[in-house]
Amino acid sequence: MELLLKQRRTNQDIFFSEKDARGVRQPHNDPLVIALTIEGFNTKRILVDNGSFADIMYLSSFQQLKLGPGRLRPFESPLVSFSGDRVYPKGIVTLKVTIGAYPKQQTRHLDFLVVDCPSSYNVIIGRPTLNRWKAATSTYCLIIKFPTEDRIGEVKGDQVLARECYQAVLAVGENHTWTIEGEKEDNMEALETVELVEGENSKVTRIGTTMSPEMRNELVRFLKGNLDVFAWSHEDMQGIPRQVIQHELKTDPEKKPVQQKRRVFAPERNQAITEEVSRLLQADFIREVYYPEWLANVVLV
Repeated sequence: MELLLKQRRTNQDIFFSEKDARGVRQPHNDPLVIALTIEGFNTKRILVDNGSFADIMYLSSFQQLKLGPGRLRPFESPLVSFSGDRVYPKGIVTLKVTIGAYPKQQTRHLDFLVVDCPSSYNVIIGRPTLNRWKAATSTYCLIIKFPTEDRIGEVKGDQVLARECYQAVLAVGENHTWTIEGEKEDNMEALETVELVEGENSKVTRIGTTMSPEMRNELVRFLKGNLDVFAWSHEDMQGIPRQVIQHELKTDPEKKPVQQKRRVFAPERNQAITEEVSRLLQADFIREVYYPEWLANVVLV
């Protein structure tokens, strides 16, 4: 019975009324700026931006939380603003975030891209977190609402602080709406680089960033426990026994092979061909054979 009750409460409808707008100076076009509890610290100047494809924490805020650089995980894709500016994050970090006041609150572990550039805000909450909270925002009422196990929770925006931040943004022309370069929002997520062998930067793989910290740790543990399936060089690939499967070119012995004109490659391509053939020979992937006539050119892929 208790489980059914909790399920019913979390599925309550969220709506806004003029009552929610009490205390807000109208008319206005102010942004929604709230406060959250991040890693136990009351953090203000947090911009709620429905147009942002990423959750951002600025480096100065990261440092004020007294979080060591060891908490950062690699993140290689640049962020791009609407104006075309690019910035490479310092990394991605998972932090414990609480929204709302007890008992109408949510606590989740969220992923933030840490960015080193000037900002009037400490944090930007974008669509990834808003969707995880199942939150609804009203810029007219300057309020955000979200379901909890104890009915609907809400956090009101700080209109005075929002105007201060907005004036500072206009003064220096800050960018705050970011997207991840090369990512398709419909079917792709941001990726982080994971080092599978400590101290060997070449032995890495990439995993998604939207999973829970527990799931991420379990996945990394699984990948590290199965290093034998990874191949970072030709020597790491042991091949398949011929009794299992092999490939042959079925040619008609009655037909004369088509002879291509020998192609001349640029010096850098010749070097690449020579190096790759040497690696394949050394790994015993190929062997040298002799034909009386030239049959086909090397194809660079």
